[in-house]
Amino acid sequence: MSDLNALRQTYLDRISAAADGDALEQVRLAALGKKGEISGMMKELGRMTPEERQTTGAALNRLKDEVDAALRARRQGLEDAALDARLREEWLDVTLPGRPRPQGTIHPVSQVSEEVTAIFADMGFRVAEGPQIESDWFNFDALNIPPEHPARQEHDTFFMARATGDNRPPHVLRTHTSPVQIRAMQETGAPIRVIAPGRVYRMDMDQTHAPMFHQVEGLALGRDISMANLKWTLEEFCRAFFELDEVELRFRASHFPFTEPSAEVDIRCSWEGGKLTLGQGNSWLEILGSGMVHPKVLAAGGIDPDQWQGFAFGMGIDRIAMLKYGIPDLRAFFESDLRWLRHYGFAAGDVPSVAGGLSR
Repeated sequence: MSDLNALRQTYLDRISAAADGDALEQVRLAALGKKGEISGMMKELGRMTPEERQTTGAALNRLKDEVDAALRARRQGLEDAALDARLREEWLDVTLPGRPRPQGTIHPVSQVSEEVTAIFADMGFRVAEGPQIESDWFNFDALNIPPEHPARQEHDTFFMARATGDNRPPHVLRTHTSPVQIRAMQETGAPIRVIAPGRVYRMDMDQTHAPMFHQVEGLALGRDISMANLKWTLEEFCRAFFELDEVELRFRASHFPFTEPSAEVDIRCSWEGGKLTLGQGNSWLEILGSGMVHPKVLAAGGIDPDQWQGFAFGMGIDRIAMLKYGIPDLRAFFESDLRWLRHYGFAAGDVPSVAGGLSR
C-alpha cells in the first residue's frame, strides 16, 4: 500500500505541475493510457490470489479514480485560466456604437408597384401578366388601333427585326400593358377584374419620358358596370396612394381607340412656391387615361359586348412615383445611385410619406 501511496503522490504532483493541455495529456497517458503504469498494475490483478486481488484491486480502483478526477479538475482549471486570459486580451466595450453596415434600398418603381398592387387588391383586382414582346395583333389590332395610327410607325414603336424571307406577323416591344387585358379576357372571360403592371417601350426620351418605363392598367367587366364605378375606383385609389383625406378628380373628354367614351383624369393640386401639393388648390394635373371598354375590344377578347360592359384605365407607375415623392426628373430612376434614392426617402425598411417638391 505504501507503494501505491507514493505512486498516487507522484502523479498528483505531476498533474498539479502540468502547465498546459499537452503536458497534462502526457501525464494521463503515463498513468491511465493502455501502456500506462496504473493500467499495467490493473492487468496484474489476474495473477493474484483471490484474497490479494480483493485488497489490491480495491486500492488500485481508488487510485485510478483519484488520478482521473485530478486530471479532469486540472484540465478544467487550465481551460478556465485560458478563457480568463482571452477575455482580458479580447475585451469588448458594449457601450461603443456599432459599426455601420451597408444597406440596400427599395427602388421607387418597385415600391410604388407594390403599393399600387396592394391598393387594387383591396378592391378585388388581381394581377395579370403577359409577354413584353407582343404580336402586332395583340398590341394594336385587338385594341382597335387602326393601321394609320402614329403608334404603328417605326418612329414611335420598337419593331422586332425580321430576316429576309421571314413572313411571320410583326412583333413589337409592347407599347402599353393593354395587350394583357386582351389575354386576360380570352383566358378567363367575364366578369373580370384585373390590373396589369409591367414594363413598356416607346421611342421617347426626355425629362418626363423614357424609352422603357412602367405602366399599370386596370380592367373591370360586368353586366352593369358604368363610368360611376370607374370614378369611384379611381378616387379610392388616389386617396389611398397619395395618402389624402380628400381628393377631387376631373374627367375630361378625350379619345382612345380602345375605349368609348374616353376621359383624361386630372387631380386637383396647387403649385404654390414652385412646390406641387396634391388634393388642394386651384390647379389641375393630368395623371391617367380611362374610359369604357370599346365593344370591338371586348369582341377581340372573346367577350360578347351585348351582354357585358366595363371600364379600363392606365397610368404610368414612374409618373405617379414622381408625383408622390417629389422626384423632378424621370431619368433619375435609371441613372441614380443610393445617395439619390436616400435623398427621396427610399431606405431599407422605410415607407416614405407623401412628399412635395416636384419642380414645375
